[in-house]
Amino acid sequence: MALKPLSITDNDQSEEDKKLQEKVKASGAIPTHIAIIMDGNGRWAQQKGNIRLFGHKAGVESVRDITESCAQLGVQHLTLYAFSTENWSRPSSEINGLMGLLVQSLRKEAERLRRNDIKLVTIGQTGRLPKRCQKELGEVIEITKDNKRMQLCLALSYSGRWDITEAVKQISRDVQKGSINPDDVNDQLISSYLSTAAIPDPDLIIRTSGEYRISNFLLWQLAYSELYITKTFWPDFRRDELYRAIFSFQKRERRYGKVKNGHNKTVPSSVINQIRS
Repeated sequence: MALKPLSITDNDQSEEDKKLQEKVKASGAIPTHIAIIMDGNGRWAQQKGNIRLFGHKAGVESVRDITESCAQLGVQHLTLYAFSTENWSRPSSEINGLMGLLVQSLRKEAERLRRNDIKLVTIGQTGRLPKRCQKELGEVIEITKDNKRMQLCLALSYSGRWDITEAVKQISRDVQKGSINPDDVNDQLISSYLSTAAIPDPDLIIRTSGEYRISNFLLWQLAYSELYITKTFWPDFRRDELYRAIFSFQKRERRYGKVKNGHNKTVPSSVINQIRS
């Protein structure tokens, strides 16, 4: 999934949307980290009688809108599952089209990300990407490395099992070297060896297209994340859908396996009704 140039400025935001965002903020805590499995591009395109790549191009608009709205709401980390290791098995024509979209968009993106104070990072086996993609990614990462408003993380050629496997390998090496005592291995140490070591675990994970699975995404990190599943295909997932997901998150009591304390919050129906359909 490629990115379209962002325009994260208050001047570009409608007054109606500003008021709606204020209601979202007033309703409860905004997730620090939102992770999204962007699914349904191909099916969206096929329903319209087009090739799958048409859906990926349309999904770019959703990436722009969700990135913009997350930054406006004060989300600190947004992780997008852009390309999984399993996606390499897709037809070469689709893969080449996706890589082309990524390169094209990153070239347009760098200055806007810098100007809007958004830092770009990646997780995954990016060494498997075409050289031109690696080059563009490296340049944008370098340009935006000091940005602080929000961190946008692209999971590219990523697999949760790969992430855990690589962590186990490195821990094993460090045990052999004597720098780690086997008795010191715990969940905090394992987390520190994952590719997401510098990123907090997601508070909320969103999956579009209605599929009830996490598709090898952040398997360790999602242990206590709140899940939100929507039947909406990714090209149709825009900020109003994001607000619905956040409202759902705000209604839940996050107990992390502990005893329930009090009642779950409820969002007034008057607020829900203002989410545009």
